[in-house]
Amino acid sequence: MTDRTKDDTGPKLLSGGNPQVPKGEGNGPVQDYIAAMPGWKRDVGQRLDKLIVRTVPHVHKAVKWNQPFYGLKGEGWFLSFRCYTNYVQLQFFRGTSLDPIPPKASKHDEVRYLDLYEDDEPDGDRLRSWIEQASNLPGEKI
Repeated sequence: MTDRTKDDTGPKLLSGGNPQVPKGEGNGPVQDYIAAMPGWKRDVGQRLDKLIVRTVPHVHKAVKWNQPFYGLKGEGWFLSFRCYTNYVQLQFFRGTSLDPIPPKASKHDEVRYLDLYEDDEPDGDRLRSWIEQASNLPGEKI
């Protein structure tokens, strides 16, 4: 499957290969985003989405600013992810409260990132723990 461009019927890919999809609440827009993720990144998006749903079965989903957000209905968002040229970046909004703290700092005090590259084999137990911890913290009202 080839990357989608503005000439295709599918979503346009923005700089870094991030899909441009309409904002919306619920699983549908998130699945549209994941389906539009280019190449190997789509598999990463599918695995992240499944892991988040398994870890937080009552998770609320939305697409905002061309990226999927995950949170608890009425309580705010605890994480999101997006495509960059060489990686998929997982963003924990209260990342400095996680144990251990995710590795990549942000210009925002509490936010921490995990960059997932094509050949990475992320630690599933650690990811699951971060997702669970994040879902138990106050969510971001975005």
